[in-house]
Amino acid sequence: MSTLRFGQHLIKASAVFLQTDLSFALVNRKPVVPGHVLVCPLRPVERFRDLQPDELADLFSATQRVANLVEKHFNATSLTVAIQDGPEAGQTVRHVHVHVLPRRKGDFERNDSIYDELQKHDGETEDCPSMWRSEEEMAAEAAELRTQLQTP
Repeated sequence: MSTLRFGQHLIKASAVFLQTDLSFALVNRKPVVPGHVLVCPLRPVERFRDLQPDELADLFSATQRVANLVEKHFNATSLTVAIQDGPEAGQTVRHVHVHVLPRRKGDFERNDSIYDELQKHDGETEDCPSMWRSEEEMAAEAAELRTQLQTP
């Protein structure tokens, strides 16, 4: 598959590093911290409540696998795993997605500032492609993560 739908966006396969029967994981075009990735159901579902039980199980299984990968790969000691469910919660892409952010001691002066950054990161860049990472940079990170998934 050359592209996947992510809400109102088309995602090139080069940015995807994991695909299961019902979910996929992609690198972020403007990560809040290095290694900030997204895990989404394949079916474009806007709200968490609208996921089918099998989609929900697959999404969280994929999220756990991705979380383990990025924590190790980015030498993190903790993770922030978050879902912004609806516009008032900060969801800017109308497609359920789980943010997985590798964390380290001192990465933010106030630990919960991660939520402030997460809340504003998409809105700040939605109409400003010059702030996005290049397709090549995203493809390189996805390829590296894909390789790590295949390494026992």
